[in-house]
Amino acid sequence: MGDHIARGEDFERKAEKKLSGWGLFSSGSKFEDAADLFDKAANCFKLAKSWDQAGSTYVKRANCHIKADSKHEAANAYADAAHCYKKTNTKESISCLEQAVNVFMEIGRLSMAARYYKEIAELCESDQNFELAIVYYERAADLFQSEEVTSTANQCRQKIAQFAAQLEQYQKAIEIYEDIAQQSLNNNLLKYGVKGHLLNAGICQLCKGKGDTIAINNALERYQDLDPNFSGSREYRLLADVADAIDQEDVAKFTDAVKEFDSMTQLDAWKTTLLLRVKDALKAKELEEDDLT
Repeated sequence: MGDHIARGEDFERKAEKKLSGWGLFSSGSKFEDAADLFDKAANCFKLAKSWDQAGSTYVKRANCHIKADSKHEAANAYADAAHCYKKTNTKESISCLEQAVNVFMEIGRLSMAARYYKEIAELCESDQNFELAIVYYERAADLFQSEEVTSTANQCRQKIAQFAAQLEQYQKAIEIYEDIAQQSLNNNLLKYGVKGHLLNAGICQLCKGKGDTIAINNALERYQDLDPNFSGSREYRLLADVADAIDQEDVAKFTDAVKEFDSMTQLDAWKTTLLLRVKDALKAKELEEDDLT
């Protein structure tokens, strides 16, 4: 490992020496030669698992490519730096990915820019920074959509909806899930997912309603118009039974409806969290009315 670092530092010194050299006709090749040496240095640092050194060396490589006007190579070097920093320093990793995105945007490589925006969003997500994850998933979704990569755009939008609901931005989540459901109806491969999107939208309607079932009952009517098959699904039954339990202020009935669905199709953590919010609101309402009697 020490040998790899020593070799890396040797390549780095050679690159710095190349940059400090002066030549009337060789400035472009000087930067290219230094970039190659920085690449060798970074590879040595990676073999030594010295990720910060590797990351900073790739940034030096990117700067050489910028000066040599090799923008595509510069963007790739920033991305390489980000992938090294990813192991030790999320903030630096995001900074390098943003620089990669800026260069890819400048040269019109929008699909690459979208890919790295999505990667930034995933880093924010793993850091539990859902507000920032939403910002970057939105940027990625817009670029994927502009490049007509609709399936990946919708994956990003589902992430936005998921985090928006967690942050109690229910209307934003509802609009996304309903829109994806509408789009999916026209695609034979995606039709099977419609009831899942409508279930997610319906759960957000329940959270938004805070004990009022007018919105969910109106939504269920709209969802049946959107997809006539929905009313025969277990997803519809769950939403209708839960709305009925809320109307009757019956916590036991609510719990039974959720348990019945979960016994056939296991509820994921996101749905469980949101349904618990609805149940807690129902319990609070029940207690409030007990206090009044």
